[in-house]
Amino acid sequence: MSVFTLKVNGQSHTVDVDPTTPLLYVLSDDLALKGPKFGCGLGQCGSCTAIVNGRAVRSCRTPVSTVNGAEITTLEGLGSPEKPHPIQKAFIDEQAAQCGFCLNGVILTAKAFLDQNPKATDEQIHQAMSTVLCRCFTTTRMMRAIKSTPRSVRDEEQLTSRRLEYD
Repeated sequence: MSVFTLKVNGQSHTVDVDPTTPLLYVLSDDLALKGPKFGCGLGQCGSCTAIVNGRAVRSCRTPVSTVNGAEITTLEGLGSPEKPHPIQKAFIDEQAAQCGFCLNGVILTAKAFLDQNPKATDEQIHQAMSTVLCRCFTTTRMMRAIKSTPRSVRDEEQLTSRRLEYD
């Protein structure tokens, strides 16, 4: 067993686990987070996605020893029911969920991608999202939500900068 310090959703947590323990197990078992899900256990479906230092990673295949001290964001860390993150709001507006099992992976993969590529083309978005599996056929609504998000974020950033100019 080894002690690791993880900064998850803005809060520091110390865990004493085997260094090879998958990050997913620490997030779900030790920190009681419900966003990341165990799907395939092979890093192929994306249900276990977390954002680590700005990159979407499959937490079922990521040993906790490799993320010691890293900034980790889970679905719970994006927004709240009262103030959802723009991408969460887009998913709500588009009603882009059915069973919801894949949503953690879809939303976090999209967020990490859009943070790095705010002006991504439709083809680039489709390519980035091809790594997350959804079996409920809400892909069209999900893609609409994802495509509308960069616009929302840019609009919000422009409004904030305008407010600062006039204050």
